[in-house]
Amino acid sequence: MRCLRTPDERFDGLPGFPQPPRYAEVPDPDGGMLRMAWVEEGPSDGPPVLLLHGEPSWSYLYRTMLPVLAAAGFRAVAPDLVGFGRSDKPAEPADHTYARHVEWVRALAFDVLGLDGVTLVGQDWGGLIGLRLVAEHPDRFARVVAANTGLPTGDTDMPEVWWRFRRAVEKAGAAGALDVGRLVQSGCRTRLDDAVRAAYDAPFPSADFAAAVRALPTLVPTRPDDPATTPNRAAWAVLEKRDIPFLCAFSDGDPITAAMAPLLAATMPGAAGREHPTIRDAGHFLQEDAGPALAAVVVEFAS
Repeated sequence: MRCLRTPDERFDGLPGFPQPPRYAEVPDPDGGMLRMAWVEEGPSDGPPVLLLHGEPSWSYLYRTMLPVLAAAGFRAVAPDLVGFGRSDKPAEPADHTYARHVEWVRALAFDVLGLDGVTLVGQDWGGLIGLRLVAEHPDRFARVVAANTGLPTGDTDMPEVWWRFRRAVEKAGAAGALDVGRLVQSGCRTRLDDAVRAAYDAPFPSADFAAAVRALPTLVPTRPDDPATTPNRAAWAVLEKRDIPFLCAFSDGDPITAAMAPLLAATMPGAAGREHPTIRDAGHFLQEDAGPALAAVVVEFAS
C-alpha cells in the first residue's frame, strides 16, 4: 500500500485549534503500519468521549467541542480517520474499504489508547464506523450519541441529495479538482471564513492526497448485495438488543440524515423514553455550526 503524508507545515496556524497532534501506528492490511493522528483535551483519567468525524472533514471539526468536554472533566479524543487530517493517506481509492476503516479506528481506540467506558459521538462516517464498533465491542462503550449519521444496509435507497453529493465528488475527483473546503461549506448553515475553509483544505495539498475523500461515498451500502451489508445487518441485530444508553442529537437542517433520527430513536432500546434534542440552526456539519451546543448535550447526557 502506497501512503502519502501531508507535510506538517500545512497545519501551521490553524485558527482555533491549539491542541497538539499525537501519533501512533496501526497495522495496514498488507502487513505494514499506518500512522494515525488524534488530538485530545481534558484529564487523562477522565471518562473518555470518542469524537469521530466523517467525510470529507477531520478532527478540526471538533475544535469548539473539545474545550467544553474537557472543562466538564471528560477526556475528549478526536482521531483523524485514515486518509484524512494528519493521518496517513493510502494513495488509491481501492485501498479504502468500510471494514478497513472500522479496523483502523478499533486499533487506535482500543489497542493503542486502551479506551474503555467510552461515550461515542459519531457524525456522518463517524457513525457508520462508530456504530459498527459499538455492535462488535459493546462492552467497551458506556453510551452513544448519534449526530447526523446512521448505519445503512442498502435495503433502502439513499436520499437524492446524497446521490448528488456522491456524483459531485466523483466528477470533481475524476477531474483532479476536489475542493474540500467548498464541500464542507455546502453542509453548513454558517458562512465559513477563508481561514477555516483553508483548514479543511489543509490535509490535501493536491488531488493525490484525497483518495479517501473520493472513496468513502462509494463505500456507503446502497444495495442489498453490498460488501458492507451483511456486517451492518449483523450490527443492527446486536444494537437492537443492547440496552446501551443512546441519544439522537441531530440538527434541524440536514436532509441527508434526517430520516435516520426517528428510526434510531424508535429502534435502539437505550433510546426509549429519552428526550432527543434537536440542534437548532445547524446543517450536516453540526459541529461546525453549533459545536458548543452539541458539546453541552453530550456533557448532560454523559454526566
